[in-house]
Amino acid sequence: MQAEIISVGTELLLGQIVDTNAVYLAKALSAAGIPVYRRVTVGDNHQRLRAVLEEAFKESELVFTIGGLGPTSDDITRDVLAEVLGDPLRFDEEVARWLREFFARRGVPLVESNLRQAWVPSRGRILPNPNGTAPGLLFEATDGTRMAIALPGPPSEFLPMVDRHVVPLLHQWGGGAVIHSRTVRLCGIGESLVEHYVMDLVVSTNPTVAPYAKTGEVHLRVTARAQGQAEAEQLVSAMVQRIAERLGRYIYGYDEDTLEESVVRLLTAQQLRIATAESCTGGMLAARITNVPGSSHVFQGGVVAYSNEAKTRLVGVDEELIRSHGAVSEEVAEALAFEVRARFGTELGVGITGIAGPEGGTPEKPVGLVYIALAHRGGVKVQRNEFLGSRNDVRTRAVLTALVMVREYALEAKAHGEEVMRH
Repeated sequence: MQAEIISVGTELLLGQIVDTNAVYLAKALSAAGIPVYRRVTVGDNHQRLRAVLEEAFKESELVFTIGGLGPTSDDITRDVLAEVLGDPLRFDEEVARWLREFFARRGVPLVESNLRQAWVPSRGRILPNPNGTAPGLLFEATDGTRMAIALPGPPSEFLPMVDRHVVPLLHQWGGGAVIHSRTVRLCGIGESLVEHYVMDLVVSTNPTVAPYAKTGEVHLRVTARAQGQAEAEQLVSAMVQRIAERLGRYIYGYDEDTLEESVVRLLTAQQLRIATAESCTGGMLAARITNVPGSSHVFQGGVVAYSNEAKTRLVGVDEELIRSHGAVSEEVAEALAFEVRARFGTELGVGITGIAGPEGGTPEKPVGLVYIALAHRGGVKVQRNEFLGSRNDVRTRAVLTALVMVREYALEAKAHGEEVMRH
């Protein structure tokens, strides 16, 4: 069995509401071992919704709709589902009575349109909704090969209904199968090179291996389907081990781990302290590091040296160096890293200077040019980068690159002790 999720509502297409319901439902389906074939969003239009539903049932036995069960004229989901599945609606007196009592308890008059929510599928069943007026509805096709579950849109109604009524059905239909995933997080290597190393693993069908490019990182999601949690975890674990054998140096963590957490752990283990001097990134690197609990053991301080005067007065960069080479230069980045390391008395110092844009670039020094320097026991390493994208993209990529440089140094320190990364 596979499923499809259809979110109904023009407000979703207009971007007025973020569809968190579909994400929640997809996770519930995955946990029950039922794969999601496709997710679709469609507006409150009868013909379009019918077309989407008809297409969905060509591929999937189980279709979920979210939204469109209210009392107004644009709440069309129940009517269209009844048409597509040939499961005519009937008026349910028990639901109608509950609606009348619901409004009476609140001292609100019940208008005739509210009773539209008492029309339910003839062959299906009702999913109770104590948190709202629209019950969930389970529709069945005439031949019994296809089903649809219509769920209300408001999260306060949707989430309890999924947990109390849908999840038990999913585990029943899933036959005890589970889907388990783990994300392998890599840095310091591009997506195409990662795929080159694991090309034969990507074609695996169970578990599957799917690469995803993130800003400055690459993620590999490993997913297995099995009849039990232990078996699914074993399949995933074996594949993750194969990936680690090939790309272990670039793996900084798994699942929800962050790069800065990895860096702080490495620095702590190697007893390496760090200080930062940032220009174009405006303190973003320091913020990422200090966001990690326990970072006070390794992070001694940072300086946002945005102006040339700040670079000179706060960090100690020679004015003549800036005049001769420009604030955005290898020489100034090196001086920032060297001086901030000396001023804070740390083993490592990072200096960042660049042109984040959108203005300020020249043919010689284009927008996106960023120099990142790492000063350490053996000298200073400087990396020249030309990042693409928006101002925020440039700044974010610069911070990630700096973290990768620090991580690589810490790994070398772990492997070789004092003889690390000689300039």
